[in-house]
Amino acid sequence: MRRLRLLLVHVGRRTIELPVITPPLGILSLAAYLRDRLPLDIRLIDQRLENAASGDIVRAAIDLGADVVGLGTLTPMAHLLPGLTQQIRKALPDALIVLGGPHVAAFGASVLEDTEADAAVPGEGEIALEQILRAYAEGGGFGHIPGLIWRDPSGEIIVNPGAIPHIEELDSLPFPAYDLIDFRKYWRFETMVNMPPRRYAGFFSSRGCPYRCIYCHCIFGKHFRAQSPERIVAEIEHWQSLYGMKVVEFYDDTFNYDAGRVMEFCQLALKRNLGLKIAFPNAIRGDILTREIVDALADAGLYYTACALETATPRLQKYIGKHLNVPRFLEGVDLLARRRVFTYGFTMLGFPTETEEELRNTIDTTCDSMLHATSFFTVTPFPGTELYARVLETHSEKLQNVDYRGKSYSNIMVNLSELPDAIFYGYQRMALRKFYLNPGRLFRIVRSYPHPWYLPHYVPVLAMRLGRGLLA
Repeated sequence: MRRLRLLLVHVGRRTIELPVITPPLGILSLAAYLRDRLPLDIRLIDQRLENAASGDIVRAAIDLGADVVGLGTLTPMAHLLPGLTQQIRKALPDALIVLGGPHVAAFGASVLEDTEADAAVPGEGEIALEQILRAYAEGGGFGHIPGLIWRDPSGEIIVNPGAIPHIEELDSLPFPAYDLIDFRKYWRFETMVNMPPRRYAGFFSSRGCPYRCIYCHCIFGKHFRAQSPERIVAEIEHWQSLYGMKVVEFYDDTFNYDAGRVMEFCQLALKRNLGLKIAFPNAIRGDILTREIVDALADAGLYYTACALETATPRLQKYIGKHLNVPRFLEGVDLLARRRVFTYGFTMLGFPTETEEELRNTIDTTCDSMLHATSFFTVTPFPGTELYARVLETHSEKLQNVDYRGKSYSNIMVNLSELPDAIFYGYQRMALRKFYLNPGRLFRIVRSYPHPWYLPHYVPVLAMRLGRGLLA
């Protein structure tokens, strides 16, 4: 096939509400996979890192003479896509424009209706994009690619039957193409809640989540696939040799799903004397933690993790499909806290059918737990999820004014519960006040915070949260 010039862009802008910047592992993995299999000239742009204007991306595409432009984004930044694709189409009328990322998984075929793009991949991208590029280079169509969303020559939008193909053997993937970006720039930004910038590398060591939470997107499917401990350690050692970093962050949905894999990784990390500091900012599953697993992770260098409770009510745990064992979750948090692992909670308030008693139970359970810090998120129904479908069927009026643009998940305001808005948001503010105005918790924050020198930065954030709570 002929050599193609490919521009891959992580679309988004830095905002006060979305300050966290992490390496765009999606396009980094795509680039590494594709250049191993196809004759390509590839350029990567992380728009959020550079805070680049749309015009800068268009100029980069022109300078490269891009045959194909791939754009991936999250839903809060998807409002940039219509204008960006329009500008690219005007500048490079013959270029193929392909969309991907969580936003496509959420909104499906409508992303082509709203943009000038030619195709969209609603899921894992490596195999599908390789097939797209091969077909494009050879002048063929896209009708054979399972699950692909595309425009035919007449402009009609077609959704191919089947599902986007997944890679089963993750050990077969090359290391992400960090060489195509300025990796060190990411060390200037926070990557977790209230944690300082630091020298680190980010990892996805698994794909697919076997749990069936109704509020989650299904980007990697429900079949859990994982890299072997040897593959994880090999990649860590590779980046250590190049950058000398010790901090590793895993962004897996459920890193600890396979206990045996966790134990083997920890043992191997210690055997190789990697000297790691390990973080799980996206959370680990708290109710399957054991003392053995917690001790192994802490001994290997675990210093920060999030743990997602969501709701403390068994009825709602069943309703949302998470089926978390709340008592075991609290035991897991206690085990982490006893090992001085800074533990951050994710709590969700306002599920459909949630009563005042259930809301109070979740708040009380969170406040009585050993969590060091937490966020009380408002339940947000994203298109493409089962939660959205249920709300659309039963309370469609609640979705009319939901605005996802440029906002973090904690700032999308919608009340799906059975409570009036004033009472519901009052409870949310009260939860912050009750959680943080606890002398014992404040003492444990100071005692276990991994970076004591950074605590003065944490104080304004805490004060802001308390200020919101005092408005109740």
